[in-house]
Amino acid sequence: MTVNLEVADGVGTIRLDRPPMNALDIATQDRLRELAEEATRRDDVRAVVVWGGEKVFAAGADIKEMQVMDHAAMVARSRGLQDAFTAVARIPKPVVAAVTGYALGGGCELALCADFRIAAENAKLGQPEILLGLIPGAGGTQRLARLVGPSRAKDLIFTGRMVKADEALTIGLVDRVVPAGEVYEQAHAWAAKLAQGPALALRAAKESVDAGLETDIDTGLAIERNWFAGLFATEDREIGMRSFVEEGPGKAKFR
Repeated sequence: MTVNLEVADGVGTIRLDRPPMNALDIATQDRLRELAEEATRRDDVRAVVVWGGEKVFAAGADIKEMQVMDHAAMVARSRGLQDAFTAVARIPKPVVAAVTGYALGGGCELALCADFRIAAENAKLGQPEILLGLIPGAGGTQRLARLVGPSRAKDLIFTGRMVKADEALTIGLVDRVVPAGEVYEQAHAWAAKLAQGPALALRAAKESVDAGLETDIDTGLAIERNWFAGLFATEDREIGMRSFVEEGPGKAKFR
């Protein structure tokens, strides 16, 4: 399989495994969607790491596969392409991308689907589709602009240039830069910590932020209000408040 899901200690690792560059061909895209949906369903998966291995995250789409596709073929395929990435973005659990080496084109777009991005010092990210006479087609024009702002997104998309880890950190494209040998370890630790948290509250927080970004402030506040009130029906809320009163903050053991 070109993508695998391994689960340990509440953390599901979605591992890209298509040497040498983890090129995202159609089969890999479809497998990615399947595993994102599986991670969503499984109760033993409380947080997710997306990982391409020690050398490369993903260098982009399979250009040789795309080269032979005409307009009609891509019209038929483009929704499936986007759906694969959207399935990752909509995992209702904390998701962190562990980025080593190249994260270009579809690889960068996959990293954009995570809630948090930890990059190696040797990481290089970008949207080089313009160099092929194309634009990003797996969410890059939308998620990148929402993350770093429209001007910076246009700079990267218009020029197709790669950014190194330090610049990616400066513009907000990644959230932490660490030595290459520590990327997965730190990503897993981030996910494992959140896997011990209140699952429904984490889901509510993620969906409130994500859905709120797509709408006006009043609708966003309504989304937040509904989730906030709804959490008062959960056992985790009872555990959290009782622990706070009896033991102080930060000591609750959620189920």
